[in-house]
Amino acid sequence: METSAIDKQINNYLPQLTIKQKKAVLTVVKTFAEEQEDSFPFVKTKPLTSHKTKVLDDVKEAVEEMKLIKKGKLKARNAEDLFHEL
Repeated sequence: METSAIDKQINNYLPQLTIKQKKAVLTVVKTFAEEQEDSFPFVKTKPLTSHKTKVLDDVKEAVEEMKLIKKGKLKARNAEDLFHEL
């Protein structure tokens, strides 16, 4: 079986991610699959728990903030301030 270009990109990119980032990506993929359940009958899903929904919402918010930072519409915080907030 030939590996597609997208599979190669995924295989090259995934090793660069942290475990936390990989979990976030998996959550997004699962959510997408749930939304597309009728299109993917081979995918078996179950509803997200409230905790997982909160985590997904937090990841989405973080991605949106990163987009705004990259566009220069939001100022990035330094890592030390972020660390103290946690």
